[in-house]
Amino acid sequence: MASEFKKKIFWRAVVAEFIAMMLFIFISIGSALGFLFPVGGNGTRTQDNVKVSLAFGLSIATMAQSIGHISGAHLNPAVTLGLLLSCQISVLRAVMYIVAQCLGAIVATAILSGVTNSLENNSLGLNALAAGVNAGQGLGIEIFATLQLVLCVLATTDRRRTDLSGSAPLAIGLSVALGHLLAIDYTGCGINPARSFGSAVVRGDFNNHWIFWVGPMLGAVSAALIYDFILAPRTSDLTDRMKVWTSGQVEEYDLDADDSRVEMKPK
Repeated sequence: MASEFKKKIFWRAVVAEFIAMMLFIFISIGSALGFLFPVGGNGTRTQDNVKVSLAFGLSIATMAQSIGHISGAHLNPAVTLGLLLSCQISVLRAVMYIVAQCLGAIVATAILSGVTNSLENNSLGLNALAAGVNAGQGLGIEIFATLQLVLCVLATTDRRRTDLSGSAPLAIGLSVALGHLLAIDYTGCGINPARSFGSAVVRGDFNNHWIFWVGPMLGAVSAALIYDFILAPRTSDLTDRMKVWTSGQVEEYDLDADDSRVEMKPK
């Protein structure tokens, strides 16, 4: 871990996660709040779930294309956890990425709060359970919506595959949009603990906030286990896995003796 900590490329990746997360949150939540303008207009306006879903998905795809070669463009603690369990990053990198993602979300939401301060009772994209949805149901929605996202990330960045001809960032962005199309009406769609955390911090409202950490993290764990041990199993031993978790030397982690899967990482 010490060797990775001293590398400029490591800190460049952490900064990239912070900047990209800040842009992603500002664009996506800004899009979700847009229907409330102009202030004092027609009070019958309703949220367009398709517009919001596409905004989240396309912004993720854009950021992934922009910084994927620098940090891997996780932009989500659940994705980071899934890649950690899949032995593609070190524990140190995972922790620093999650910290950077949370800080980026807080900064972006705070800026957005200033931009939209003319709105009364501004939610700032705060995730909350819809009427008629209890905590257990909301947790289930978050688990499954995140599971499909992390499964998509693991599958589209699997270097053993020879059938991939499209864009990985676009595929992942569409997966994010799909998750929002499912979950918006139930929970406001978290599937990203950092995104939920930013709104909760700036708003000072942590009611049922645990759902938007536990749900996505359980979804990420499930996706990593399903992909690595059921759908696309690979041979490995504990020593190999510990090497990656402690040193982050992904390029040396060859599980199948011919090619290994890595994230979209710096070369």
